[in-house]
Amino acid sequence: MKLKINASSLNGEISVPGDKSISHRSIMFGSLAKGTTTITHFLRADDCLDTLKIFKQMGVPIHDDGTTITIEGQGLTGLKDPQKTLDVGNSGTTIRLLMGILAGQSFDVTLTGDASIQKRPMNRVMLPLQEMGVAIEGDSETEFPPVVIKGNNKIQAIEYKLPVASAQVKSALLFAALFAKGETTLIEKEKTRNHTEVMIKQFGGEIEVDEKVIRLNGGQEFTGQQVVVPGDISSAAFFIVAGLIIPNSRVVLKNVGLSQTRTGIIDVVKSMGGQIEIVDVDEENESGTIIVESSELVATEISGDIIPRLIDELPIIALLATQAKGTTIIKDAEELRVKETDRIQAVADELSKLGAKIEPTEDGLIIHGGEKLHAGNVTSYGDHRIGMMLQVAALLVEEGDVVLDKSEAVSVSYPNFFEDLDSLMSEV
Repeated sequence: MKLKINASSLNGEISVPGDKSISHRSIMFGSLAKGTTTITHFLRADDCLDTLKIFKQMGVPIHDDGTTITIEGQGLTGLKDPQKTLDVGNSGTTIRLLMGILAGQSFDVTLTGDASIQKRPMNRVMLPLQEMGVAIEGDSETEFPPVVIKGNNKIQAIEYKLPVASAQVKSALLFAALFAKGETTLIEKEKTRNHTEVMIKQFGGEIEVDEKVIRLNGGQEFTGQQVVVPGDISSAAFFIVAGLIIPNSRVVLKNVGLSQTRTGIIDVVKSMGGQIEIVDVDEENESGTIIVESSELVATEISGDIIPRLIDELPIIALLATQAKGTTIIKDAEELRVKETDRIQAVADELSKLGAKIEPTEDGLIIHGGEKLHAGNVTSYGDHRIGMMLQVAALLVEEGDVVLDKSEAVSVSYPNFFEDLDSLMSEV
């Protein structure tokens, strides 16, 4: 599709879609709890709808009236044999967290996904699960999906040091630990998003978190809850950056999730001199309103323990850096190479097509700021975050066409992205 170009300003207010990570987990916890769970501001995008569909296939009564999702929870061991392969679509969160949940069920099941999922590494979850006594293996003795999980596992509590900073791996092991006898201890490499830990408590469970050490006892039961999903800061990130780099702009983003494990992009924007303000903070729901205005930006270095707090935002942060004065360096982000696509290479290749000076490294990017972008043909590689980043980049192009291949990938996390952008461009 032809992307919008030559934005003279962006002005207005939008509410970004519900948080993808929390939406996934709300379905999972609601299904595993006893009693009724209601969910509002759920993200009705492809990834989360695939999670909802899968739990329906395992016998969980779920009703969606378009505003509220109602789940009649079946308890930890109440899921039913789906009698078919479960297809997670493009969702890495779904397949990895399901491995932990299905480890404790009584039936055998196979998990698969689209072509992208079938290239994503699963040993990071399968190997520790095997240590816990789970019979699980990838396709033809590889670590890639389809993944087969045998039922009736006798799951053992373990102490495990996570070799990668991954909330998906951590969450999968926490789910499996619920079916184990005794206390499981997980030690994180770096602190990652904590939505699973928070939701365990919200649904009446007990979990101990001491910096990077997490302890969880098996045999707990959950009780249905009311869940209000905040806006996804990963989706807001595209408009945060757009508001900063497009002249004469002021963008207001309502009800954005502000968990400290997710707000690395705000810290980076401040370090680069960006005008960003957070108001109307709701401490209980960890959300608030973010206001950004056009800014003169300076380069920075992004590395170390901040990386897990902004891993999904790094593609759009890379675009932000192309408009800053000086050279920005991103390091310690090798996890980007095993996302929906190799995001390090994809960001470098596609922004270079538009005139950016950007170099990939083994674990990040070197971005030389101040380059004017021009027209070109680009692709999302089927990766929603690459697609949205390229549309924001196209707003800086003054003439010609920017044509995006595989634009449909955006619907994975933000079905109304292009419409919301239109509304900001049409404001007076």
